[in-house]
Amino acid sequence: MANEDIQAHGGEEPSQPEIKYRRGANKLDEFDWLADLPFDPRYNEVIEVRFKNTRKGFFRNVNDLKLDIGDIVAVEASPGHDIGHVSMIGFLVTEQIKRMKIRPVVEEMKKVYRKARPVDLQKWEEAKKQEVPTMLRSRKIAESLNLAMKIGDVEYQGDKTKAIFYYLADERVDFRQLIKVLAEEFHIRIEMRQIGARQEAGRIGGIGTCGRELCCSTHITNFVSVTTSHARYQDLSLNPQKLAGQCGKLKCCLTYELDCYLDAQKDFPSREIPLELTNGTAYFMKMEVHTGIYWYSNDPRMAVNLTAVPVSRVREIIQLNKKGIKPDNLLAGTGDNAPEKGNDLLLQNSGLTRFETKSNPRPARGRRRPYTKKNERNQK
Repeated sequence: MANEDIQAHGGEEPSQPEIKYRRGANKLDEFDWLADLPFDPRYNEVIEVRFKNTRKGFFRNVNDLKLDIGDIVAVEASPGHDIGHVSMIGFLVTEQIKRMKIRPVVEEMKKVYRKARPVDLQKWEEAKKQEVPTMLRSRKIAESLNLAMKIGDVEYQGDKTKAIFYYLADERVDFRQLIKVLAEEFHIRIEMRQIGARQEAGRIGGIGTCGRELCCSTHITNFVSVTTSHARYQDLSLNPQKLAGQCGKLKCCLTYELDCYLDAQKDFPSREIPLELTNGTAYFMKMEVHTGIYWYSNDPRMAVNLTAVPVSRVREIIQLNKKGIKPDNLLAGTGDNAPEKGNDLLLQNSGLTRFETKSNPRPARGRRRPYTKKNERNQK
């Protein structure tokens, strides 16, 4: 350090800078949309604290601390204490408990001791530095014991008295011997916690087929069940290579637009009913949800000679078949040939020239004329 800096601090070297954490840089952070309201001490009894790997918990603020979202606090653990970030306070905590459909007993909740001190933060940082070496060593130990499991991550408690080992396994694993070896190796209390392939993909991260960062590593915290029915309702091809994500499971984004598709086709006729005509039978092959079109073929097994039929015409033919009437054609007139207006505004006015105006048309691209004095005078 330069002599000028030492003299500026009274002849002594400055102390180590305080560890600071940027607020809002974690996907578990919550937005306090009631922050402008005055502080109400009635809703300061319970707070939500987040930890590593989407782990959260509700704690009782017994000391009536004035906390904000993003503050680092020391909370009660078994044994010792743990360090975490405050993720939710005030009235939002009550709404979160209702949304999660849990009925916690406030008196039995673990307590919030205090705001984290510099000594707590320093010890917490030392504990986090040991997580990666511990994970690599534990993988070798599990491999030596011939266990069909993969240890994906390790999370140390704030006081370094306990560690959570997150593992993946396809079948049930007897890791009692592994716990004994790990406790003797690291001299800490061991807790094993199983996670799924989606949680592992969110922890590692990556780029999806859409070209953006994986949703599970940016904002998804609660994973919902995704089935092939989500793809059927959206009329997607049941191709495992296209529907599966990097975790090997069905993509979570299949649930994003599901409600929109269900709402668009709630009044659609059944696709399982074939249409009886005078010259044969038409079988359903595929549909376009937001344009309201069913595609029919004469062959129930192959999509050949497809005919686009509006939903209104399909509903009309089904009603005629119930009365014993068989129409001559799928399309009764020129008016029925036009597809119905779709429900999706993005499909309306989607031509390539929709951004052009009459005052600024696209210039015509023609073959460039050779340079001559006559052409130069015409251009002028």
